[in-house]
Order: sequence, then structure tokens, then C-alpha cells
Amino acid sequence: MKYGSCANISHQPPGGRDFVDLRLFPLLPPSSSKSHQHQPAQSEAKQEKTVVDKVFFARVLKIVKIMVPGVFCKESGYCLLIAAMLVARTYCDVWMIQNGTMIESAIIGRSTKDFKRFLFNFIKVMPFISLVNNFLKLGLNELKLCCRVRLTKHLYDEYLQGYTYYKIGNLDNRIGNPDQLLTQDVERFCNSVVDLYSNVSKPLLDIGLYIFKLTSAIGAQGPACMIGYLMFSGLILTRLRRPIGKMTVMEQRYEGEYRFVNSRLITNSEEIAFYNGNLREKQTIHSTFQKLVDHLHNFIVFRFSTGFVDSIIAKYIATVVGYLVVSRPFLNHTHPRHLHSTHAELLEDYYQSGRMLLSMSQALGRIVLAGREMSRLSGFTARITEIMKVLKELNSGKYERTMVSQQGGRGDHYMFPDNVLRIDIHTPLATPNGDILIKDLSFEVTSGTNVLVCGPNGCGKSSLFRVLGELWPLFGGRLTKPERGKLFYVPQRPYMTLGSLRDQVIYPDTVEDQRRKGTSDKVLKDYLDNVQLGHILEREGGWNTVQDWMDVLSGGEKQRMAMARLFYHKPQFAILDECTSAVSVDVEDFIYSHCRTVGITLFTVSHRKSLWKHHEYYLHMDGRGSYEFKPITQETVEFGS
Repeated sequence: MKYGSCANISHQPPGGRDFVDLRLFPLLPPSSSKSHQHQPAQSEAKQEKTVVDKVFFARVLKIVKIMVPGVFCKESGYCLLIAAMLVARTYCDVWMIQNGTMIESAIIGRSTKDFKRFLFNFIKVMPFISLVNNFLKLGLNELKLCCRVRLTKHLYDEYLQGYTYYKIGNLDNRIGNPDQLLTQDVERFCNSVVDLYSNVSKPLLDIGLYIFKLTSAIGAQGPACMIGYLMFSGLILTRLRRPIGKMTVMEQRYEGEYRFVNSRLITNSEEIAFYNGNLREKQTIHSTFQKLVDHLHNFIVFRFSTGFVDSIIAKYIATVVGYLVVSRPFLNHTHPRHLHSTHAELLEDYYQSGRMLLSMSQALGRIVLAGREMSRLSGFTARITEIMKVLKELNSGKYERTMVSQQGGRGDHYMFPDNVLRIDIHTPLATPNGDILIKDLSFEVTSGTNVLVCGPNGCGKSSLFRVLGELWPLFGGRLTKPERGKLFYVPQRPYMTLGSLRDQVIYPDTVEDQRRKGTSDKVLKDYLDNVQLGHILEREGGWNTVQDWMDVLSGGEKQRMAMARLFYHKPQFAILDECTSAVSVDVEDFIYSHCRTVGITLFTVSHRKSLWKHHEYYLHMDGRGSYEFKPITQETVEFGS
């Protein structure tokens, strides 16, 4: 389901006051429409192509520009190093052929002097050849790492921009396993591209040099025959390897699904253990694993078939063609080069020409076999292109789901002071799938007016907060709210970050941010005392103690830690989503009183009747599309109590 631009954020308020005005106009599905058809997100029409064609080369070039951003960069330097080492290695190969031929000629001719001389030449050159080979490996490995760093940073810049990391899994269903795409697939793509650069450029260089050498030795017909065979065999093998790209994409998808069900088991192990659901989870894992195994088995059989044909065409027949080409001048007794040659000279020419032609045929074979790696690369390229496209669209406010796509209306916007949060009339509250929870929602909350949100499960309380937090798009109407930093969300299950005890209080700020704000550790200790959690500082060994806080802290301690985090950030508005359900009533009462003292306006979801006295208004949703937004009177509090 595609939506238009979801937000137009402006920081130029009237009178110099800061605010964020969200112009939200996604597409609201009307009751009926014939202009659009159901289009699953994973349909064949939506899948990226995985064949080697001009589209593939355009995609690779686009990604390479990200990995190698300019001429004067580290990656370009490594490319030049690799190119220089490939040239040096090719000349080393030619020298090895010539010197090896001389050594064998000396042995056959029983010349001890020539044997020692050429053998000593080989010993002298050995360190240089070894240095060239290892410099080549160094350049390749460093280039792979640099490319991976560039591409990973680029993707994470898009992935962690705004709420894209949330939208890719909750609003958009085109990418099922972004974790695998951002880690394994990026690594494999970078390795494959760099290897292809080496595996293609070296054989091409070899072919060019050997053609020059062989043309002067056995004429131009021999190399021409080999080139003709290359083109013929390349066309055949490229056609045969076409399914490899698509099968690579499916392999990575099944690998991602298999890893997901395993990580899901670890994440929810306690709940599964309570339900005694090990047999059911075992069935799920086995089923997912079997899909992967079946695909890998089919892939192995396919590679066996193509490997057999590859070996015949690109290796053995190429060798036969090489023998036919190199033998022609020697078997032709009238060839001008060999009319007056001695047996020893003919033998030397044959060895040298034969080895060069054999090396050229092997280079041709590597070019042909490089097509197989290119087909595999097309699979990784399609996946990287897919996530780049999805991230770009999500950051521009567009997303797709497997449902009917419709055209809706456009929301308007008004400018209000930054102490007002307002949803105007005719604003529908709906899920990203287009399910309307409330048709017309309208209310206004000024700073200092606490609102209690209540209603049955599934009535839209969490949906409202996701809209206010910009996680979900607004389906028409108008929304005016303070800027993002002045609206803070505290969920029922607080998130404890990796890091020290200090990091838990100041998250998502860093220590540098804390210092920049001028907040001392003594003030942080006061925040812990406000939620009656000050003892934890001594218990855990200080602010710099690093623990697995999700396990170390109890449920109530984590909820109180989240409230201490709220006091640290001092937002203007706070959304409290059952965030004190595991906290005792007396501690909860103190926390809510302190929020009023420090001037934090609250949107609270809670089923505790004792909290009514801390709020001025209530928003009740009945779950059937209706709602009430009314002030809380003394009678309401007494009835709630």
C-alpha cells in the first residue's frame, strides 16, 4: 500500500517559538474503488530481477559509486594497488614460462652451466614474486573491508534515519529480514564484487599479453580461434547459469527465516517454557529448516549439472582447442618459422608457445567461469538494491503492504504555539492496513492538562500514541504537536540499552550529551531517588558498572528506571503506556505527583483507578468507533476510586 509524503516538518514558527507542524496526507482507502487491484508485495512483479543484463550492470555501478566515492580516496588507492600487482603478476607468469622452458631445455641438452644460471635466476626472482602475490592479497582484503565499511555506513544512515528502522518491519512488509541484508548480504556482495574485479581483470590482462606474444610465435590464427571459442562458450554457459541469481536470492531468504525462528525462540524462551511449547517450536524450526535444506539440495544438484557442463566447455574442450591451435605450426612442415629449425629449437618453441597458449586458454576459461560468479553476484545485487529502494521510499514517506492500494485525501495544517497538542475534527484514527478505529477524532490538550486514556483492549489507545509519536501516518485531518524532543514516550516494557548504569538513565543521550547539558551525576542520583531507586547505585557498584540490565533489574525496577529517564529529559508532554503497572501504588502516586511538580503534561494509559486524581481530562474509547473526551470531575474521581 503506497502512501504519499507523510510529514512536512517546519522549524519556522510564528513569533520565533519552536514547534513542529506535521502536514500528513497519506492515502485513506475509501469504501469501494475499481482503479486498483490487489498486488502482493512479494509477487513476481515486485521482485528484483536477478539476471546479468544492462540493468544488473547499472545497479552494480550505482552501488560501486557508494563504495568508491571518488578518484582520490582510499578505495581508489587499493584499486590501483591491485591493478599494479595484477600487471606485475602477469609479467611474472610470462617470465616463469620463459625461464622454466630454459631450465627444461638445459636439462634435456645436458648443459650444467645453463641449468645453474637459469635456476639461480629463478631463486633471485622468488622473493619478488612472493611479494607481488601477497601485496595482491593485501589489496584485495583491504578493498573488501573498505567497501563493506562504506556500504554498511550508507545503509545504516538510511536505516536509522528517523523511524525507518521501525517502519521497515511494522509498516512495510517488503523486507522480511533486514538484519541479514545489512550484515551477511552486504559482506558477501562486497567480497563478490572485489573478487570479480580481480578474477576478470587478471585473465583479460593475461589474454592481451599472450595474444601479443603468441601472434609473433605462431601467427594470429591461433589466438583468434581461442577468442572465437570464448565467445561461443560464453553464450552457452551464460544461458545455462541464468537461474543461479534467483536461487541465490531464495537461499539468503530461507537462511534469514531460519535464523529468525531461532532468535525468536531465544527472545521468547520464558513465555514458551510457561506454555510448554517446546514441541510446537521444534516443529516450526524443523519446518523452516527443511525448506532451507530442500532449496540447498536443489541448488547443489543444479550446480552439479552446470559444473559438469562448465568443466567440459570451459576447461577440457578449451584445452583441446589449445592443443589443436598450438600443434598446427609444428605439424605443418612448410611453416616458414620452422623450416630451418633444429630439433632442440622446435622443442623450445613448442614448450614456450604451448605453455603460453595453455595459460591463455586457462585465462579464457576463467573469464567464462567468471560468468557464474557474476550470476551469483546478480542475486546479492538484487537484494542490496531492494533494501536501498525500500529505505529510500520509507524515508520519503512511502511504504507498501500486501493489501489494496487506494488514493485518499490530503490533510491540512495550522500553526499553533508549542504548548498545545491538537488533533482537529475529521481526523480518522486508523491502522497502516487502513482499518478505521475512530472515524472522526478531535481534541486539544494544553500544557499542564493531564489526560487519562482508557478503554477496552484493541480500542485504539496504542494506535493513537503511535500516530502522536509519528510512528504511524495520519490518515487525513490535521495534527499539531510540539517538536519531537518535547514529546516523550514511556512504554510498559521499558528498553534497557547496552552500557553502564548511567546510560540507562540518560538514554538515548550519551555521556557527552549529559555533560553538554550540564547535568551532574548528583542530579542523576536525585532522579533515581525520585523513583525510589537510589539504592541501586550502591548495589550495582556505581554509575560506570556495565551489566545486562534487562536481566539484572526486576520488572518494577525497569519501569522506575524508565521514569527516572523521563525526569532526566524533562519533556513538555509524556505518553505513559501502562508504564507503572509493576510499581506499588504509593511509589506510583509519588511519581505522578512529581511529574506535575516539574511541569510534565501526561497522557496516561492505565487501568488503575487511583490515577484518576492526577488527571484533568479523560479520553475514553469504546472499541466500536466512538469516544468521549470530557473533564474529570470530583464525582468521576470518587466513582473511579
